[in-house]
Amino acid sequence: MTTTVRFEDCLNRVDRAEKEREEIIRLTEDYPEFTVEDGYEVQEQLIARRIQEGNKITGYKLGLTSKPKQEMMGVHEPSYGVLLDYMHLEEGEPVRFSELIHPKAEPEIAFYLNEDLEGPSVTGVDVLAATKYVFPAIEIIDSRYKDFKFTLPDVVADNSSSARYILGGRPCKVSDVDLSLMGMVMTKNGEIETTGAGAAVLGHPATAIAWFVNKLHERGEKLRKGQVILSGAITGAVTIKPGDVVQANFEKLGSVTVRCVE
Repeated sequence: MTTTVRFEDCLNRVDRAEKEREEIIRLTEDYPEFTVEDGYEVQEQLIARRIQEGNKITGYKLGLTSKPKQEMMGVHEPSYGVLLDYMHLEEGEPVRFSELIHPKAEPEIAFYLNEDLEGPSVTGVDVLAATKYVFPAIEIIDSRYKDFKFTLPDVVADNSSSARYILGGRPCKVSDVDLSLMGMVMTKNGEIETTGAGAAVLGHPATAIAWFVNKLHERGEKLRKGQVILSGAITGAVTIKPGDVVQANFEKLGSVTVRCVE
């Protein structure tokens, strides 16, 4: 981006789109020069606004962690977004369709950190050592772009489609499970929608988080004790509408369920 006016326009568009639950056209349609780095700058300022409004950071989420999805998007690495307190739903608390635009559910493995993690040379082994528990999770993504279509710079600016997340099952130590081989079945209204395993996330979910920690280091940031990290979708997203009940069942980790209402 070459001017402050253009940057502010992009920031205002994604800010307003989430708050007013209105679709917008891709930023890159009006600003073809908009880059991934520009997207992260917009995301950073968007989160700063949310904090000024009284919200708190609870963790982060990873996106584009499967090789097929990266190839489809024409990128070579994952993306990330920020989780805020208003996005967290307790299991049993419904997702309200009226608060979102076109929500979709994704099954994920969530990590709860027991200590800080800081790059630049963090490995998957380091991530596992710093993790207190893992949980089954469902992330509700909700792109603010028309028809859920975007480029990588666009989605990054939109906080990587972050909307809501739910943790379920039971806390489990990483030493008690093999996250790469862990199987998962997701159902909607009792019918199987998707199946997969932890290896779909860059071979191992901890590998994805290690990449993220080292990426954060480039921006002078780190992960902190007590934060929740959604390591990336194990399968494709499932569209949800009022009346739908989605459940993700993870081998050894248990299940997590979410219900969508008006």
